[in-house]
Amino acid sequence: MTVTVRDLRPEARADLEGFARVRHAALPFVLLTPESLAHDLTRLHPDARYRPLVAVADGEVIGTAQVHLTHESSEPGQGNINVYVHPGHTRRGAGTALVRAAEKHLTAHGATRLFAWVLDEPGNRAFAERHAYRASRTAHFLRLDLANGTLPPLQDPPPGVELRTGSDFADDPHPLFALDAETSADEPSDVDTEFTDYEAWLEETWRHPLFSPELTSVTVLDGRPAAFSAARTDGGTRYGTAMTGTARAHRGRGLAKLAKNDSLHRARAAGCTEAFTGNDTGNEPMIAINRWFGYEVCGTEVRYVRELG
Repeated sequence: MTVTVRDLRPEARADLEGFARVRHAALPFVLLTPESLAHDLTRLHPDARYRPLVAVADGEVIGTAQVHLTHESSEPGQGNINVYVHPGHTRRGAGTALVRAAEKHLTAHGATRLFAWVLDEPGNRAFAERHAYRASRTAHFLRLDLANGTLPPLQDPPPGVELRTGSDFADDPHPLFALDAETSADEPSDVDTEFTDYEAWLEETWRHPLFSPELTSVTVLDGRPAAFSAARTDGGTRYGTAMTGTARAHRGRGLAKLAKNDSLHRARAAGCTEAFTGNDTGNEPMIAINRWFGYEVCGTEVRYVRELG
């Protein structure tokens, strides 16, 4: 059975649904929909050279790759390849064909170092190492049962602190952009990035179809956002935390925990039954907070790196 690799066609509903189906089967901890795929393909910054690929056999999408440059990095040449093959269609050459096509695309656009997330399973790790990638850091996926679990009780904000939603900033999201940029800069990462393009953030984050301003919670101090928990939903019952963080000047006061608890309670009230998030395995403070909420580790990924000559 011949496997072919080609570009994802955003105008083809079957392509978008096939891509989403493979990703959900291979990586059920991450929210992704046909609409979010189409948005990313048409809205990501041109400098990212974003190119999603599909592996097709007998007209069916059996493998996917998300391929792009980290254009926000001060160091050029950082490429990303995330390849996933449907668990029922492995060992047919789809993964290797996707990796080769992705590497060709990125090197043509100046990539000198390639990063890939790989599920922490023997077969997946061996696949990455056969393709000359070496392991680096690890990260956990975490899941919370919103339908049957017990959330910590809601708490009143401390004096001088207000709880608001992302929707309250609809007329001017710039304060949330500034907070997102500051907190993201302190996240564990292999590559230094800096968010400076407000218009790109609006397109890629604020207007993303998965982003839920209604379920995003923000703690406000002296009229300015001090901490937030950004929410995503798939339009159904699945909820994800895209980012939780506190401005450097206000850390250690429990403001992020306050925002996240508020967001989780409202997500459950809105009908969400599962909550997902992710943490670098070295980020023990955030892992401890998520365990306090009731999250449990449901998967682990390993960051692999390939240095090109």
